Amino acid sequence: MLESPTRGQREPKYWALKQHLLDLLDTLPPGSPIPTERSLATEFAVSRTTVRQALADLTAEGRLHRVQGKGTFAAEPKLAQRLQLSSYTEDMRAQGREPSSKLLEMEELPSEPDMAKLLGIRSGTKILRLRRLRLADGEPMALETTHLPISRFRGLRKHISGGGSLYEVLRETYGVEMDRAEETIETSLAGPQEAELLGADVGMPVLLLSRHSFGADGKPVEFVRSIYRGDRYKFVTTLTRP
Repeated sequence: MLESPTRGQREPKYWALKQHLLDLLDTLPPGSPIPTERSLATEFAVSRTTVRQALADLTAEGRLHRVQGKGTFAAEPKLAQRLQLSSYTEDMRAQGREPSSKLLEMEELPSEPDMAKLLGIRSGTKILRLRRLRLADGEPMALETTHLPISRFRGLRKHISGGGSLYEVLRETYGVEMDRAEETIETSLAGPQEAELLGADVGMPVLLLSRHSFGADGKPVEFVRSIYRGDRYKFVTTLTRP
């Protein structure tokens, strides 16, 4: 959210409108329509451009949901996911949502030096790359690209082509239990392809997650890059003093 203007500064018109809409959204249940651009422009004596700027801010922040040709509505609360070593399937079920995945790509390819190092294999050794669209109750949430060493998980393709939890397959079929992972979170903006798959606008803020996971034997299991919708997701963790 934008910071409040300092004392003595003139308050931008779109800022005042945005604050009014935030107050309105606090009183509305999710899915409620908000006034049209025209009515907001008339009520606050501002241009349609000013109205669009305020609506764009609130949409990017996940407070509004815009449906082409239908209008703008109060958004559902963001999914608050704890940062922990669990699968997407487990995370969604823990929140009472029904997880599903659409397999976009599955291919074997030679590993680049950097990826080979992450997976503990020789450069050029084949890896399996999975690209999946992750959904919750049918709503697109994330794009996930997973890299795994083929030599360790032979026959994996046939176990995951139908969807389901990869972690469950690794545990039940290959006896691999995840033990720890290193994860980084960054921010970016959705490009045309990501926006289309995620059902978002081009330029929508997204969260970029990179996870390097290790099994109980200390060996690397996977390297995953994920793109989460910034308007629908937030991450929560518990901090303790060392």
